[in-house]
Amino acid sequence: MDKKSYYIAVGASGIMESQGDAAYEFEIVATEEDILKLRELFEEREDADQEGYVHAHVPWMYTYDGPNDKNDYYLSQVYGMLHELGTEETRKHIEKMNVLPQADE
Repeated sequence: MDKKSYYIAVGASGIMESQGDAAYEFEIVATEEDILKLRELFEEREDADQEGYVHAHVPWMYTYDGPNDKNDYYLSQVYGMLHELGTEETRKHIEKMNVLPQADE
């Protein structure tokens, strides 16, 4: 499959093909299949984030951090994939952020 440049806004779960479409943090070079996987990770992270929002409003569940743990897991998977597909600048920036998945994840 052909690879092309994409511009990623992690907070907004944005994947853009043109630099000027919106603000972005990272540039990657990926296939359409890679982008489908990245979209799935964004969706899983958003689902976990919604679950965490509900969880935060139920006082008797306060000590259970499952939704937050899931959100952290998927966010680290997103950063791992961006690191793998990223330009040299993207990889260096992500490494400095110290957000890459641990070996046991």
